[in-house]
Amino acid sequence: MAKDQAAERGGGQTLADAKEFATIEKNWQLTGRSKLRVPPGRYKYVEELAHLQFELIKLQEWVRMKGLKVAVVFEGRDAAGKGGVIKRITAPLNPRVCRIVALGTPTERERGQWYFQRYVAELPARGEIALFDRSWYNRAGVERVMGFCTKEEYQEFLRACPLFEEMLIRSGIYLIKYWFSVSDKQQEARFHERMQNPFKRWKLSPMDLKARQLWVEYSKAKDKMFAYTDTKESPWNVVDADNKKRARLNCIRHLLQQIPYPDMKPIEIPLPSREADTGYQRPPKSKQRFVPKAY
Repeated sequence: MAKDQAAERGGGQTLADAKEFATIEKNWQLTGRSKLRVPPGRYKYVEELAHLQFELIKLQEWVRMKGLKVAVVFEGRDAAGKGGVIKRITAPLNPRVCRIVALGTPTERERGQWYFQRYVAELPARGEIALFDRSWYNRAGVERVMGFCTKEEYQEFLRACPLFEEMLIRSGIYLIKYWFSVSDKQQEARFHERMQNPFKRWKLSPMDLKARQLWVEYSKAKDKMFAYTDTKESPWNVVDADNKKRARLNCIRHLLQQIPYPDMKPIEIPLPSREADTGYQRPPKSKQRFVPKAY
């Protein structure tokens, strides 16, 4: 019975997300409002999200046309909501322009490389936006706390990281860093929900559970990381993520403010007429393998 209720809750969240995206598609008429106007006190989440996603489309076109290079780093506690905001950013965008970088455990060969090397390969080229779902800051967080790197490697990272990011910025890359901050109580609640929800259980790894036990150690690592890498040239932008929906809106709005772009409203494109029928006879449908109509 408990499993059925958990599955129902998980399905409910999946259905809610589907309804959110479907509602946004019906709300494009709301996107003609002034760009990033101050939201009203009694705003509606889906309407605001639709407006911000329409602005993301304009930003994407500006990045593509001008050949800009944009790298956005998303870091934070487990279950802080990084994946949710990344999903909302990419939903209306062209995956050939905006892509997600989510690297797995380094291979044996990669462990023998310069630490930043495998991340350099994922940096954006001209006209691209790269969203890093976790990044080179793994060394300052999980690797430091879990003992996956030596003290010397950790200290070298803290020394080299600001220099590395300065190089990226000097090369013309827009580097934007977000830290999603979630309270101990809220993370605990989300972990319990993931454990009970079969639709989200895949998000919980043994590493996540171990990290939960080491809350204080991760706090120390985060504070030291900020002390070294929260620089004037490459600052950390902290997102209060206890409320997921507000965090999504605030993060996307802030991202739009980091890169100046004009009001590039999509132009209407005339639909060309089909070519004249020259009598071509297509093969019968009976010779094709159709997917069974189960619905």
